[in-house]
Amino acid sequence: MAKRSKVARNEHRKAVVERYAARRAELKEIIRRPDTSEADRRAAQAELRRQPRDASPTRVRNRDGVDGRPRGHLRKFGLSRVRMREQAHAGFLPGVRKSSW
Repeated sequence: MAKRSKVARNEHRKAVVERYAARRAELKEIIRRPDTSEADRRAAQAELRRQPRDASPTRVRNRDGVDGRPRGHLRKFGLSRVRMREQAHAGFLPGVRKSSW
């Protein structure tokens, strides 16, 4: 079980990323476009730097949806490998079977 403060911090980061996502995408597009003037590009870079660090999607950590475990996350299930295995064996994940060959 992860510390509640770590899980809460990650949830806060997700909210900040969502809040700034549209403007961040606009600024990145301005910076990337080759026909943008140098002054506009520098202004966009400056505004991007002024945004909170937590506005970057890179700072969000994928965590287990049940207990917040940060390692071994499986995107398809939103669970860690340990929790996914437990729930698959218990039959809580529809369509998941143990493989054998």
